[in-house]
Amino acid sequence: MVQIFFNICMKVDRRHLDRKKRILIPVQDHPLKSFVVTQRVPRKLSCSQVSDESLEIGLSKTDSLERDIMDPLTKLALQHMDPLSNILKENVEMNIPNFDKPIFTPIQIWNNKKTSILNKYTTSNKISVVSSYLTDGDKIVVKNQNSVVDKVQHRLEQLDWCEETFKKKLELTQAEYIGRIDMLNKELVSAWNSEQRVKAVKIVIQCAKLLADTDIMSFYPSKFVLITEILDIFGHFVYDRLKHIAETKTGSNKVYKLPENFTPDMISDSAKETCLNWFHKIASIRELVPRLYVELAIIRSYSFLSTKEGPDTLFRITKMINGIGNPLAAIYARCYLCKIAQTVPNCNSNSCVLENLQYIIENHHHLFNQGMNAAIKREEISIHKYLDLYTPALDFIMEIIVNDATDDILDKIFNQCLQKGRSSLILNTILSVFKPSYVSNRTVEFLEMIGQCAEDGYPVSGLLCSLGNSLGKYPPSSDQRKPILRNIGKYSNAFHDLDNYISFVEAWMPFIANNFKVREINTMLGDIISRISGRTDCENYVNQFKNIVKIIVQDVEDFEALFMVDNFLPFLDLFQQEIVKVEVCKMILTCCKNDAKITDPMIISSLSFLCSILHDSVDALTPDDELRQIGQIICNIIRKIDYGRDFEQQLNFYVEARGSFANIDSVLIELIQKTNFLMRTLASELP
Repeated sequence: MVQIFFNICMKVDRRHLDRKKRILIPVQDHPLKSFVVTQRVPRKLSCSQVSDESLEIGLSKTDSLERDIMDPLTKLALQHMDPLSNILKENVEMNIPNFDKPIFTPIQIWNNKKTSILNKYTTSNKISVVSSYLTDGDKIVVKNQNSVVDKVQHRLEQLDWCEETFKKKLELTQAEYIGRIDMLNKELVSAWNSEQRVKAVKIVIQCAKLLADTDIMSFYPSKFVLITEILDIFGHFVYDRLKHIAETKTGSNKVYKLPENFTPDMISDSAKETCLNWFHKIASIRELVPRLYVELAIIRSYSFLSTKEGPDTLFRITKMINGIGNPLAAIYARCYLCKIAQTVPNCNSNSCVLENLQYIIENHHHLFNQGMNAAIKREEISIHKYLDLYTPALDFIMEIIVNDATDDILDKIFNQCLQKGRSSLILNTILSVFKPSYVSNRTVEFLEMIGQCAEDGYPVSGLLCSLGNSLGKYPPSSDQRKPILRNIGKYSNAFHDLDNYISFVEAWMPFIANNFKVREINTMLGDIISRISGRTDCENYVNQFKNIVKIIVQDVEDFEALFMVDNFLPFLDLFQQEIVKVEVCKMILTCCKNDAKITDPMIISSLSFLCSILHDSVDALTPDDELRQIGQIICNIIRKIDYGRDFEQQLNFYVEARGSFANIDSVLIELIQKTNFLMRTLASELP
């Protein structure tokens, strides 16, 4: 058996060798022979392209095999596709960051705002809730319905029953209120998944009713965010349900996928009838606010019926919102409408948003009607905090328009605001949202408007902060910068509230650090020190102080000159907690990254002082990563210290540094190496 198996294997092997001889072709070079490069391919550190003639690589043009196994980096060099060079080219060509270019879609803009709204607008008061939702289960008696009319009538009775019975008033804390809304969200999903459509509608109606209640105004923006999330989920459920019906052929389980830009003539009659039923249900809601919100939530479903119905409904609801008497509830209803308008097919959303903005400007005087003045007194909030409640909605509506607007459109909006009177709230939105280039080119005009703005409760410091943030992104022409700085200096001297002044400095520091010398920075820091000296609440401004230092060290043109002014190091003494001071010192020393040598004794002394703060924070419990980071920072500073030909002074520095930084081994090693190098240099120069 073994012999037979061996003979078979030999035959198979001979056949394989014969076939191999017929297929194989002799080659001149080994396939794995390394490429011979006769000239180095230069890295493209400039924006110019490398010509083909400069790449003389010893590759045979007829040898396709070698090109197939060429490594990716060589291919990139041959194809002039070095990605790092492309990035460098983009950065070199960009002198001023283009803050005017729209980055996000309106939906993304709103999604980015939601977290900050929920964190900012809170309350410690009890929130009253009138509940008509059955948490113990739906107790409606189900009747037999023999006709379509009976079915519709029964469903309407269910909705009416929900509105008229089992109402009770609850007093909830903010956490309990958020938990209840989260519970309703889960109940909505559960009811929909179990095909309890009427129950789902009841939940959505109850949620929408909560938006008509503004008793706790300070929490209203957060409540709006939470509840519109539920409305959006309901709208997606209805749309997906109708789309599924439209894609499912009657009497068959086969699904025909609709295209993204489908038209109503592609929709089956059953899907259209179901769609109409949904809008009839919504039309039966008696109260204005929940009816508008729920219709807006499902307005995208109009695309199953008509291409014009959805856009027409948006403009209809735009006018109907004028019927909402409470200006806070009205502006957030317009905010939701403008957000939903971005999802409606065949809709000129910008014209719809512009019309809503016009209504907001026209109805601005309603912000201080009798009812709102009574609410302000009842909640005991300042006029500034009251006006700030409108900011998220107004900013979002304005951002949609500005996102891709031309200067002509911005001029039109700006002039409309002027014609209706100078409102601090609207002016602040313009300064915050309009393109920085637009604001920068009209800085003098905006400063005059701020000075002439009516005292309607919005602080001048807030307007100046918005202007400063914009100019920090896009500074005005060089001939206007000093007059602008003098003008804002006059305003700052009138700020008696420290909170307003610190916010003012924080907003204007990017503009000052980028466009002026350290003298102006020193003046600002000195003013802060004089205002806060003797106060015991410095810790309240730690985060703002840290941000001010970060802006200065990152944006200042002459980094070393900071240590020559009188107020920079004393400003660091405002950080009283050791952990915070260490963090700030790390930030400052890390920004000292250039290769220039430091020779000035005063600067060397200041840097050594900051390094000693880092060193003294090290103990036996310091993590290895922290110790390594601090060691690298101190070593980097030591390498920059250069006394030139004064070898004795250089050696004295190393000796003092060894005593000051004795607890970090990496620093000691660096000092030993530097000392040895210094001795070798000195020995080489001796005769």
